[in-house]
Amino acid sequence: MDEAKYGTRDRRGHWTPFDRLDYGPLFSWPTKPLAILKWMFGYPGYILPWNLLIALIAIAVWFLATPSLETMKTFEVGWVAFILARNLAMTFVFYGSIHFLLYIRRSQGTTFKYNPKWLDNDNPTFLFKSQTLDNMFWTLASGVPIWTAYEVLTMWVFANGYIPFLTFAANPVWFVVLMLIIPLFREFHFYLVHRLIHWPPLYRTVHHLHHRNVNAGPWSSISMHPVEHLLYFSGVLIHWIVLSHPIHAMFHLFHAGLAAVIGHFGFEKIVVGEDDAVDTHAFAHYLHHKYFEVNYADGSIPLDRWFGTFHDGSKEAEDAMNKRFMERAARARKAG
Repeated sequence: MDEAKYGTRDRRGHWTPFDRLDYGPLFSWPTKPLAILKWMFGYPGYILPWNLLIALIAIAVWFLATPSLETMKTFEVGWVAFILARNLAMTFVFYGSIHFLLYIRRSQGTTFKYNPKWLDNDNPTFLFKSQTLDNMFWTLASGVPIWTAYEVLTMWVFANGYIPFLTFAANPVWFVVLMLIIPLFREFHFYLVHRLIHWPPLYRTVHHLHHRNVNAGPWSSISMHPVEHLLYFSGVLIHWIVLSHPIHAMFHLFHAGLAAVIGHFGFEKIVVGEDDAVDTHAFAHYLHHKYFEVNYADGSIPLDRWFGTFHDGSKEAEDAMNKRFMERAARARKAG
């Protein structure tokens, strides 16, 4: 597949798509119902392929690999350890398969890869001098256990009837609508957390660990400081308040845990044939890792556009970003 038909490389070999980033029509005005339906149900779109994939994984795991609510009424080592082992295995397979395909086997070389460099293997910035091993450590030793802790606590309060419990039979419409809303809520929650941890004291002590991955890969997705993990996965607590089913909470956590890889592929497309490819929608978050202070959210809600931190990949956006940085530096010098 010829990447030159879809984008261009600069003198340093960095690839940029021709199409500029934009948001879906959900928050456009005047409202465009047909455009919203096409965006929601089309391909690629809001549901397909990634949100549907994560939802199906969550539903399958709920029915096939989750202890019964009766079992989860009481904290016991057995079922808690099972959920932890399940999540570790699922993350290892999900991230590992993508990493193996794109970064070990290098099935498409650097075709559609934003940064032409491969991941660091001899960099003292990372644990073990390896970017991949460092990312795996923080993901598996901190990220998945904290994700699991939120899941265990949420299942326990559901099982004991301490929070509202929705069944599909009681309200099938709200059941489905809530599944559709969860990725939107996650994006809003992620934006708030992300802006918070870019506050200089928290950035220096917490978020810098994730941003060591300027050239991110799949295992960079939830390679974070434990404090950031606590904040990042805390969005699931909304289901302690809003009428929900455990499947909704699982989808929420799986979306946070697995869908994070979408912004960290490092590739614009995954080539699946001579003329076919799957879009990753990774460019917005790639730009965040490249420039640090743009595109705090990416996806469906134009939060960055509203708050002046949107970068669509164009020269105009880069000029606007640099102007904003220079104005901020000037204010800092004047205040000093």
